Amino acid sequence: MAIVIGIDVGISTTKIVGLREGRVVSPIRITAADQVTSLYGAFGKYLHDNKVELKDVKQVMVTGVGASYVNEPIYGIPTQKVDEFIADGLGARFESGLTKAIVISMGTGTSFVQCDGDEIRHIGGIGIGGGTLQGLSRVMLNTRDPKQIQSLAMQGDIRNINLLIGDISTHPLPGLPMDATASLFSKAQYDAPKEDLALGIITMVLQTIGSAAILAALNSGIKDFVLIGNLTLLPQCKDIYPMLEKLYNVHFHIPKYAEFCTAIGAALSYKQ
Repeated sequence: MAIVIGIDVGISTTKIVGLREGRVVSPIRITAADQVTSLYGAFGKYLHDNKVELKDVKQVMVTGVGASYVNEPIYGIPTQKVDEFIADGLGARFESGLTKAIVISMGTGTSFVQCDGDEIRHIGGIGIGGGTLQGLSRVMLNTRDPKQIQSLAMQGDIRNINLLIGDISTHPLPGLPMDATASLFSKAQYDAPKEDLALGIITMVLQTIGSAAILAALNSGIKDFVLIGNLTLLPQCKDIYPMLEKLYNVHFHIPKYAEFCTAIGAALSYKQ
């Protein structure tokens, strides 16, 4: 049975999914030394793992920064490039079931895409994302291993890193509970434990992304935000984004295949 393949070639990882009769089939991701190797490696592994033959692939849809390296059909299969922001919107809309939302694509940096029915448009972004987390972790923790950073952070105490409202006021301020952040990293000391620093870095990245997205949505009337990308796998998302929901009366959604939404959107764009 024919399948459409969607591939998201990012700076550090490549994600690939199949779309068959409107259903997502076995998404995977791999990391390689360069983007071309990553793309072809992901494609080959996907076909092998899912026992899909080349003749069964109807179309390949490629997106992401690495798509610029694709200038010919992949293994002779019809191949088309897809605008990454359109892929973000299509994939997030498909996975979340929301037709009106801001899509927060948390990659090496972060982009914001506004979806309003069939209208999908890029409205901005910030240079903070997974790349920021890895870079600061290399400098401050001497590691870039995501699992190690997460493990350290799970043992950290954010009260030793961030200045909270409770540190500067004996009573909650209007709209700000005592555990709300007053200043990121304001209490960090030169000899702070790695566990606290790891949690501080993750909190800073996730909180800044969430706050920036909320500001980007001002005057749009949109209260729903769909988080996609690798950073959605961080367990701290379950603490930080509910807190922002309460503060700003908004809703953050993390779909089942959040990290693969851009690849899913690329595959969906074939029908477009």
